[in-house]
Amino acid sequence: MGLWVGVTCLLIASVWILKERMGLIIAVWLSVTVSGGYWEWHDYLNVTSLPSSLQQDEIKLEGMLVEATGTMITAVVVDGDRADLEVRLSGVNQSSVSEKVLVQVKLQTKEQKLEAGQWQRGDLLKLSGTLEKPGIARNFDGFDYRNYLRTKDIHWIMKVQGIPNIEVTPPSSWSMISIFRMNDLLRETLAIKMTQLFQEPHDGYMKGLVIGMQDDVDTFTYGQFSQLGLTHILAVSGTHVAVYIACLMLLLSLFRFTRETKFTLIILLIPIYVLLTGFSPSVVRAGIMSMITLYTARQGLLKDGLHIISAAALIMLVWNPYLLLNVSFQLSFIVTLGLLIYVPLLLPMLSKLPRKFAIALGVTVVAQLISFPLTIYYFNQFSLLSIIANLILVPIISSVTMPLGMFTLVVGAAWTSGARGIAMGVEWLNNITFALVEWMNSYEAFIMIWRSPSILWIGSYYIVLYLLLYFIRAWVHNRQPLPVPIDDTMPLEGVKRVGKPHLELRRKEGLKWKQMIIAPLIILFAILLYIGYQPNSLSGAGTVQFLDVGQGDSILITTPEGKNILVDGGGTVNFRKAEESWRTRKEPFEVGAKVVVPLLKKRGIHHLDAVVLTHGDQDHAGGLQAVLNQIPVKAFLFNGTTSGKTGIDQLLTTAITKGIPVYAIHQDMFLQTDRYSEITFLSPEMTGDEQANLPLVKEQNHSSIAFVLTMNGVRLLFTGDMDIASENIILEDESNLSMRLQGVDVIKIAHHGSKTSTSEDWLRAWKASAAVISAGVKNLYGHPNHDVVMRIKEQDMHIFRTDQQGEIQMKVYENKVWVRNKLE
Repeated sequence: MGLWVGVTCLLIASVWILKERMGLIIAVWLSVTVSGGYWEWHDYLNVTSLPSSLQQDEIKLEGMLVEATGTMITAVVVDGDRADLEVRLSGVNQSSVSEKVLVQVKLQTKEQKLEAGQWQRGDLLKLSGTLEKPGIARNFDGFDYRNYLRTKDIHWIMKVQGIPNIEVTPPSSWSMISIFRMNDLLRETLAIKMTQLFQEPHDGYMKGLVIGMQDDVDTFTYGQFSQLGLTHILAVSGTHVAVYIACLMLLLSLFRFTRETKFTLIILLIPIYVLLTGFSPSVVRAGIMSMITLYTARQGLLKDGLHIISAAALIMLVWNPYLLLNVSFQLSFIVTLGLLIYVPLLLPMLSKLPRKFAIALGVTVVAQLISFPLTIYYFNQFSLLSIIANLILVPIISSVTMPLGMFTLVVGAAWTSGARGIAMGVEWLNNITFALVEWMNSYEAFIMIWRSPSILWIGSYYIVLYLLLYFIRAWVHNRQPLPVPIDDTMPLEGVKRVGKPHLELRRKEGLKWKQMIIAPLIILFAILLYIGYQPNSLSGAGTVQFLDVGQGDSILITTPEGKNILVDGGGTVNFRKAEESWRTRKEPFEVGAKVVVPLLKKRGIHHLDAVVLTHGDQDHAGGLQAVLNQIPVKAFLFNGTTSGKTGIDQLLTTAITKGIPVYAIHQDMFLQTDRYSEITFLSPEMTGDEQANLPLVKEQNHSSIAFVLTMNGVRLLFTGDMDIASENIILEDESNLSMRLQGVDVIKIAHHGSKTSTSEDWLRAWKASAAVISAGVKNLYGHPNHDVVMRIKEQDMHIFRTDQQGEIQMKVYENKVWVRNKLE
């Protein structure tokens, strides 16, 4: 509603200024009003029907065991020990319903995994499982899974334990879903053929490139392409559709079809390719635009690109308004629209270059400029080598690799050995591509981290960019000489031409203000980029952010002068045995890569001035591997011991390999972070010769780093997983007596509130007014311990818990702390 009011006010002002365009302005207002009303109506209807059908409120449905029947409406995705599928329920507990749910089947054996892989779209299901609401964002700026599933009209997850609790029956009659069922089978057949023709990792890469199946793309390869902004190559879109149409045009020309017949046949064949490549928003957009373009060309009608892209957007958004929130939809349409509007502005500046190269360069530069705001909004990083990578690799991949991949697939249908020979040539080309991508990514200094900008910043960026290119084009156009017309008559024989044989005419200077405005626009554009790159201003305050990483610790400290310190990185604990390797997923959830790193990037943390690993347990150290791999780090501080586990050794090796200074911390050490902040380390004790090899300490909790952070006059105590014995050592140490007498304002409770820490003497000694407990929701250990919680309450401390409140942020002003938490 607020957006509609703002647009209305803007259009009223436009009517006052542009009275002669009143009809257009009214049409725009009506379009915005109708579109907004349609969105609100669609969103209003998007509610769950289960509570009313079962006559239960949503709270009671949570965790309820139900018996349900339904139809499988998507292809099953089997990954490790879990099978995911979307089901349209027709009945629950003998009550008639119509509800779309996500079913997650926990597979218990290898045989069950193979059986689940045989399920197909359209199968009829009887299943028994528990209902759960999808998870919500537990960190500020975090991914909200519940909202994401709601845009797919899914409000519940049904969890099924093992295949014995699900009965699958093939459909007995034909329906519309049968078309998609056959399409799934055809896609799977093509994928199998790709695996036969191409070796790893080329098979997964070619599946993504040719038929849009990205699930099998090698994780390392995908990550390398992502850093250079090349993942659009693997998302079937306009380029793929253009190659497909070009191949069809060539094929149909061999049969001497007329122009109109070729266009008609291709229009009929485009939907087949759209279905075959996965029906993603980008390929649907390209398919619809291509069909409209071919139809208008056949009929000799209007072929304006803006009208065509608007028609495609209207068709898709009427079908599903939530596509407006889809990243693929946004990037596909905004880049295509940008090419239509901005390329004509840029090309005159490249007029001295060969035309084909100028067009390729113009398209590449504009695509990067237009996609840049959305790229940093969603992915929070941008490589300065992206333009060069796209300029070099996209033509090769789209003009050679992709057509050869399609050709290999066609030949492979009849002649496998011959197709394998072609595939070897494609693999050779792929190896060159992979090597170039890896070489470009080796220059980490070119990878910039950006915080997610505001919508206002994005809008300002596009407006200023348009004005800048518009006025530069006008300036370039004004400097070019006018063409001299060819003489209409020949001079008389024997009479020489008077004056210069060639006269150079230039346009009248005029409108110098267009030239004068270029410099201010360049400055304004630079200021916009500078503002977008900088982290949010703290206005002299410091922050301490206790991230919700489940059962683990991860704390981001930002000092008043902008120094960033990360204390621990959480970690995913894996109790799986070697013989259960089949349960491992292609890309296992790792809290560092999936939670910590994305949050750091989204908040514009360009680098970390220090990473503090309190001790070597997995739930503190595991996530730091992803941090060191993706975020520049200036110093690595740890407790000076090793647990003997692979993870901690790999972490230290990574730090040393990257040239990060590594410091072993012990009591009485001191770190001055900036003028307003300092850290005093209380533990662990200094052990032995500092030059000796790292001592092996399997039980790491006792050796945890503990320190007091003093920031803007506020004191916070951080304790890692220290036990009561290490607490007593600190309490008996006379060197920190004055510090204990001063007390602290906030204490981070050790070991997630375990009963092995946080004695009554410890709490009394520090006299804190608030305590923070970092623990996972319904964790296996029962943290925090009830007795510990009661002990803290007896000291009249206010308790903040990540398992109940999500992320906890403390903004530290001069001698005062402002606290907010994600889950109110």
